[in-house]
Amino acid sequence: MTWFEVWAPEARRVRIALGEGGRDRRDLEPQDGRPGWWQAHVPGTGHGTDYGYVLDDGGDVLPDPRSPWQPHGVHGPSRVYDHDRFEWTDHAWHGRPLPGGVLYELHVGTFTPEGTFDAVIDRLDHLVGLGIDAIELLPVAAFNGERGWGYDGVDLWAPHEPYGGPDGLKRLVDAAHARGLAVILDVVYNHLGPSGNYLGRFGPYFTDAHTTPWGPAVNFDQDGADEVRAFVIDNALMWLRDYHLDGLRLDAVHAIRDDGAVHVLEELAVAVEGLAAHLGRHLYLVAESDLNDPRLVTPREAGGYGLHAQWDDDVHHAMHALLTGERQGYYCDFGTTAALAKALTGAFVHDGTFSTYRGRRHGRPVDRQRTPAHRFVTFLQNHDQVGNRAAGDRNGASLSPELLRVGAALLLLGPFTPMLFMGEEWGASTPWAYFTDHPEPDLGRAVTEGRRREFARYGWQDEVPDPQAVDTFRRSVLDWAEPGKEHHRDLLEWHRTLIGLRKGHPAFTDPRLTEVEVTGGTDWLIMRRGPLAVAANLGDRPITLPVDADRALLLSDPAIRLDPGAVSLAATSVAVLS
Repeated sequence: MTWFEVWAPEARRVRIALGEGGRDRRDLEPQDGRPGWWQAHVPGTGHGTDYGYVLDDGGDVLPDPRSPWQPHGVHGPSRVYDHDRFEWTDHAWHGRPLPGGVLYELHVGTFTPEGTFDAVIDRLDHLVGLGIDAIELLPVAAFNGERGWGYDGVDLWAPHEPYGGPDGLKRLVDAAHARGLAVILDVVYNHLGPSGNYLGRFGPYFTDAHTTPWGPAVNFDQDGADEVRAFVIDNALMWLRDYHLDGLRLDAVHAIRDDGAVHVLEELAVAVEGLAAHLGRHLYLVAESDLNDPRLVTPREAGGYGLHAQWDDDVHHAMHALLTGERQGYYCDFGTTAALAKALTGAFVHDGTFSTYRGRRHGRPVDRQRTPAHRFVTFLQNHDQVGNRAAGDRNGASLSPELLRVGAALLLLGPFTPMLFMGEEWGASTPWAYFTDHPEPDLGRAVTEGRRREFARYGWQDEVPDPQAVDTFRRSVLDWAEPGKEHHRDLLEWHRTLIGLRKGHPAFTDPRLTEVEVTGGTDWLIMRRGPLAVAANLGDRPITLPVDADRALLLSDPAIRLDPGAVSLAATSVAVLS
């Protein structure tokens, strides 16, 4: 017997539809003390039972808003899933703390040719050998079609069936924990995808009081918002509790509109800390935001939201613009060693300064005395910064192997929590483009045309691959033969060495921003991490840089010369000294 319940505050009648085609329909009863909730106990149902809901006198059978399993796709019936049936082996796992960690972002569908949770398991030993501490999965909530980035999810409680469904995700997490790897999941609470989104049929999950790039906002502060907030917070706790995940990456929280006195992000942080205390293991929330607002990671006692970390785009922009020379779009205020120095020592370049791209002042300063550097996740590449380029080209398509090595050293030996994007460690030559699989012809056509219009103003219209084309997806799958090839093998070993240095010297994981000092010239800089120094020459000619006397060489690329009080670097090279 299964207990079915659903929130449908505006419905006059709610029925559950069971059996083939949902022909067996039974009424649910209003719940006492829970306005808008309907419930029923149905004998003979259990794990594997397909079901859906019918509202009022309509004929449509709708998936459960909290469906745990969608084996027939987002338009099909839900299926009962018993979490207790899975046999976990990670009973001794207590998590890994975020401070000092190295993250690795991957997309399940393109990480391997098979594109499944189980196929990811087969590559976990590669990540362990690299020195990764946590993998961060792009969203896996069920979306329409088989291929996609995952940001069009509509069944937020159900792992995407083509990846392997609920059991597949659990097998991946269990296998990762057995190897000492934490698992973070990217979740999207600022919008739902356009196909299969039935939430609005059940209740006021969305509101016109706020607008977002995707249309009406998720209702966090209008009539009925209490249950919507509970829906999101319960969903987050479900991933952490029932799937043993170690953390959540919260997509684009600047698009989560909430004018209430207690922001939903703060409420979520409190709930997650309570669950962590109950489970006795590390859990963390990492926000993506383009606001440059340190209040996200400021403790609640000091007036912040109390999240554990946030993505830091300014560090990416500063490194990318300096390494590539690109200045279009939001890179226009970056590209100098001074900008990178500010990013490496203060987290944000725009910390109340004027943003040419936005035409206004942007950001707020980080308190360097009180804010640990590990609360900022930094990267040279990620799914957005690669996939939102016209052709999805990676840094390796435009940068020399030498500059890739310099960039890796600045990222992995910098003060923040570094994150690699899948394949970055060997300089993957495969692009990672924007791809979709919308079955609806009109929606697919609109996505293709919109993508091309988006890049036409940059003169890239002819370079934009069709997101709906199967080949766009296939070309984005990693080639696992590359790590064994000469150039790729050397870069992979470079990343292993850098991560080993980071873990082997306490100064490289020291969370104090006050212990970071950066000096630089037009095409060189020296980043000092306490007693250690990273000297980088980004120019095309040899250079001699002033360093403290009696330094010992920890790592160099290529051979360098140490003189009293100076280091001589070849063109586009880097040295690490103690």
